[in-house]
Amino acid sequence: MEIPYIVTPRKDTGLFNSKIAIWLFLASEVMLFGGFFSAYIFLRLGADFPWPERTLPVLPGLINTFVLIASSVTVVFAWASLKMRQWGKFQIYMLITVVCSFIFMGLKGIEYYVKFHHQALRTMDWAVVEGHLGNVVKEGVHVDHEHGPKDEDLALDHNGKKIEENVINYETTQITFNTLRYERPWVEEMIAHAAEEKATIELAARLELQTERGKPVVFEKGTKLDLKLLDEIKKAHLAGHRNNQALRTDSLRESWREVHKANPGKRDSDLAGLAKVDDAAIAKDLMPEQPSVAFEVKPAVVFRFAPRDIQEANGTLRDGTALAGKLLESPMGFHFVDAIDFRHLAMKVTERVGHHDEAAIEKAIEESWLLKENHELAEIWEKQQKALAKLEEFLASKGKEPTEKDKYRINWQEMAFYADPKSSVESYDPSKTYAMPRVDENPKEKFFGPDYHERLFPHLEVPRNQVQFASKFAPAWNTYYAIYFTMTGLHGLHVIGGAIVLAYYLFFGKKMYLSNPEWLANRVEVGGLFWHFVDLVWIFLFPILYLM
Repeated sequence: MEIPYIVTPRKDTGLFNSKIAIWLFLASEVMLFGGFFSAYIFLRLGADFPWPERTLPVLPGLINTFVLIASSVTVVFAWASLKMRQWGKFQIYMLITVVCSFIFMGLKGIEYYVKFHHQALRTMDWAVVEGHLGNVVKEGVHVDHEHGPKDEDLALDHNGKKIEENVINYETTQITFNTLRYERPWVEEMIAHAAEEKATIELAARLELQTERGKPVVFEKGTKLDLKLLDEIKKAHLAGHRNNQALRTDSLRESWREVHKANPGKRDSDLAGLAKVDDAAIAKDLMPEQPSVAFEVKPAVVFRFAPRDIQEANGTLRDGTALAGKLLESPMGFHFVDAIDFRHLAMKVTERVGHHDEAAIEKAIEESWLLKENHELAEIWEKQQKALAKLEEFLASKGKEPTEKDKYRINWQEMAFYADPKSSVESYDPSKTYAMPRVDENPKEKFFGPDYHERLFPHLEVPRNQVQFASKFAPAWNTYYAIYFTMTGLHGLHVIGGAIVLAYYLFFGKKMYLSNPEWLANRVEVGGLFWHFVDLVWIFLFPILYLM
């Protein structure tokens, strides 16, 4: 049976089947993205933190906008070429469309890469620091802060990866593993690190377990830690647990039978608490269980953990492993600080005072840990205040005033200007720029952010007790980035899906073209409609995320 209206349109609607289907699909897509855009507006209006403004690189976003617009044009040309039976032109235009999708996703990948390698930190007094973390260096190595450590001076984990200066250092004398939940990579890391420090991790006490009833398995005190040992202990623990649970279940079941026999006609709810496990009767058949197992570390070794993996108060890891020993100082080390932001602090002061009090905000900023304990940042802030005074005077002559961003935030271009001893705030003329003094960006910096080899930025160590929250510029940092990654990620999936379909028509559509060129033209038209929708969504995303 032949399905009608695959190629020829219906007379009443003028549409063929797939065109009706794509319009229905696009209607659902409009509702999906419409919901996202509406949610974005409400979340931005009701945000309880300073909403990031113009924090994304505009140039790659602008290029991507023109790339998608160009691809929408070429996909129409490809469809028109098929209608005119010009296969060669179709291939050229469709290839351009697919290449444009690769360019779009390439620029988006660069943007994501930069975000996932940029660190943000909120201090206990609500000041925000942005920049790049340094890497942990080997003990005894002197670091040239201007040029940074050399690769051969860096400490590496057991996988050969660099360790960022955002770790919790715990001097450990004993490790107690949860028998069921130990994280295998962490165990391997501990074993490797202990070997590097010429230390041993040994079983703290002799264990007598059973894998089957009556078949003992002995683990001697002093046995060195390895994954095979933990797996064997886990196997014996599970065997004992299964055996003991079965015995308790059978004993409880027998107790219920006796209770029902002694109390005929009564409901289970009336007999609650009467049935009990006969511990004495099953004691001889019980097998030992070992829910946790302790190992001694000789001599004590300093292990490093990511802050998200350990509870600093009690030395417990996320997998239930407990460390005994001493928590050492574990500051976060910024090799480059490229921005500081006091807008959140100002918001908190305003909430506390009950109204906007400039004097109270200035005092809170001056007494903040960032400026009070860091001479270099305090000098940079003083320079910024001198430039701000000039900007305020100029804007006042025009009946305007600086924005919150001008007053309470130093961006990387401004930070580089103030940190460079060759730059002079006295020569700053706000009438020429209508903005705070800043260095000029080169083309590379418009895509990847500041060039840390060419620019001067301050260094900073933040004690762990001053860290309220820290994250890369990822969804965890704030609501804005959560929305940004959700919406642009979903849009990117649409780009990839659409590009795959169009590439299929390009590379595998010749057979369909030779059998029925109108059929392929219809398919390309449907794919083009989806591609236009993808372009339209980006045209909305670009201004609200990049320009506002």
